[in-house]
Amino acid sequence: MDEKTAKKNRCETIMPIDNLKPLGEIEKSIIKKYRKNLWSKFIKAIKDFELVKEGDKVAVALSGGKDSTLMALLFKELQHHGDVRFELEYIVADPGYHENVKNLMIDNCKYLDIPIKIFDSGIFDIVDKIAKDYPCYMCAKMRRGALYSKAQEFGCNKLALGHHFDDVIETTLLNILYTGSFKTMLPKLRSTNFKGLELIRPLYYIEEKHIERFTQNSGVTPLNCACMVAAERTGNKRYEIKDMIEELSGKIDNLKVNIFRSTQNVNMEAILGWHKEGKKISYLDFYE
Repeated sequence: MDEKTAKKNRCETIMPIDNLKPLGEIEKSIIKKYRKNLWSKFIKAIKDFELVKEGDKVAVALSGGKDSTLMALLFKELQHHGDVRFELEYIVADPGYHENVKNLMIDNCKYLDIPIKIFDSGIFDIVDKIAKDYPCYMCAKMRRGALYSKAQEFGCNKLALGHHFDDVIETTLLNILYTGSFKTMLPKLRSTNFKGLELIRPLYYIEEKHIERFTQNSGVTPLNCACMVAAERTGNKRYEIKDMIEELSGKIDNLKVNIFRSTQNVNMEAILGWHKEGKKISYLDFYE
C-alpha cells in the first residue's frame, strides 16, 4: 500500500474504543471532575465576553471532532443549569464525509443526546477542484459560510465554533511569522455578510490538552479532520506552529499564557503602526 492510500484509509476507517462511559457519567464529569479546566473556563468566557444573552438562539456548529463535541455538551449543561434562557440548534455541515465517518458522528451524537441537523455542503469536492494547494484554508472559509447560511435559516442570531485556547495562540503566531501582522482570533465578531449574525468562541479559555483528557476519559471516539483532500497532502503550517510551541514550552516558562496575554497587552506607544477601520496608521502621525 502506498503512502497516499494509507493516509486515505486512516481517514475512512475509525474504530470505536471499548471504554465508553454512561452518558450520565460523562455529563456529570463536566461539572464535577473537569469543573476547573472545562466548565469554569467555559463559563468565564461566556461572562467575560458576553457570548450568550437572554433570548439568544445559538447555532452550535459540530464537525464530529473532540472540540465541537465538547462544546455541544457544555452548551447542553449551560441550558440546563444556567440562569440565562436561550435556544440551541446543533448543526453539521457535511462537507462530503466518508460513510463510515458520517455514521460514527451520527452514532456519537445519538449516544450523547445531541440532536444534530445535518445538511450537505459538498465542500470537499469543491476544494479538491479549486484549492488543491491550500485545502484547509479554503475548506474552513467555505464551511463557515455554509454554517452562517444555515444558522440564519434556522433563525439563530449566534453561531458557536469550537476554537480553543491553543487555536488562539497558534493563530497569533501564524499571523506574526507567515503574514507579518499582529492579529489574533477574537472571542466574538459580527458577520459582515450575514446581517444580525454573530460568531462566538466559547472554548476560548480552554486548553486543548484538557479537551483531549476529557474525550479519552469519556470513551467517545471523535472524528479527526476526516478530510479526503488534506489526507493526500503533507505539511501544514498550523501543525508546524503547534510543534514549535510545544518545543519552546519546554524551554520558556508560561509560554502559552504569555502569548495569549500579549494579545491583551498591546502597548500602542511602542509599535510602529496599526490598522483601524481599513486605514493604516503610523506612529509618526502622533510623533512630536
